Amino acid sequence: MELISQLMENLGISEEQATGGAGALFNMAKSALGDGDFSQLTDAIPDVSRLLESAPESGGGGVLGALGGMASSLGIGGDKVSGLASLAGSFSSLDMDAGMVGKFVPVVLNYVKSMGGDTVSSLLENIFSD
Repeated sequence: MELISQLMENLGISEEQATGGAGALFNMAKSALGDGDFSQLTDAIPDVSRLLESAPESGGGGVLGALGGMASSLGIGGDKVSGLASLAGSFSSLDMDAGMVGKFVPVVLNYVKSMGGDTVSSLLENIFSD
């Protein structure tokens, strides 16, 4: 898959890390988007289903998961914070640090934009932007 090749080449990671990390990002998108919006994404990128199967369990994100939960309970950041904490946990289980999430996002967004155009990529931009 072209996205996995791009991630491996741009970030110097293994195929397992690229597949699992992309799956974790799309899993977060699936949780955040309604069925209609998510189906726009899967229509544009048919391999999303396979990537979702490759996403590791987040395991709660350890310390980051706990911080995300506390922030959420205080009304800070809400679902986005807990989603990012979950991503950090998923990336950690792939032997990547939380900083890699920020390196994955632009590569995935560029790929989604090239495959599905501005409408589909804006769905993800709204989820992953600050």
